[in-house]
Amino acid sequence: LSFCSGYGGIERGLDLVGVKHRVIAYVEIEAYAIANLVAKMESGELDPAPIYTDLKTFPSEVFRDRIDLITGGYPCQPFSGAGKRLGEDDPRHLWPHIRKHIQTIRPIQCFFENVEGHISLGLSTVISDLEEDNYSTAWGIFSAFEVGANHQRKRVFILSNTLCARQLRR
Repeated sequence: LSFCSGYGGIERGLDLVGVKHRVIAYVEIEAYAIANLVAKMESGELDPAPIYTDLKTFPSEVFRDRIDLITGGYPCQPFSGAGKRLGEDDPRHLWPHIRKHIQTIRPIQCFFENVEGHISLGLSTVISDLEEDNYSTAWGIFSAFEVGANHQRKRVFILSNTLCARQLRR
C-alpha cells in the first residue's frame, strides 16, 4: 500500500534498487498527484491499482493481514523549517491516522520518508509508536546528492520490520 503517494516516488525508488513489489492501492488526496498517477498507469509506467483519496477514511480493515509493505511520504508541512513547524497541532499531521492503519493492517514492513526537520520534531514519536506496536525501527538521513542529483535535498527515511506479522501469517 502506498500512503500519501504523491507521484509514486518511493515506489519508483524501490524499483530502481531492485526491490520486487506490486502496489495494490494508492492513497493520495491532491488532484494533480492523482492525475499523474493515473497517467502513469495509462502509459504502463505503473501497474493499475485503485486510488483512495482520503487517508483519514481509508478502509484499512479490508487489507488486514494481506499487505507486506506500507510506504508513505506523509505530509512534511508539520515538521518543515519552511513552515510554522506546528507538529501535531498542524491539521495536515497524518501520522496518527497512518499509525491506526498500521495497527489494523499489520504489515511486515513500513517504509516512510519525510523532511530533515522531522528529526527535531515528531520523529521520536513515530519511532516510539512503531516500537510500541512491535516494530523494530531504523532511520537515517540521506541527501539527493548521495544518489546522483546535483542538489542536497536531505530526507529522513524510516524502515520498520516486525516478526509478529510473519508469525501471524504462517
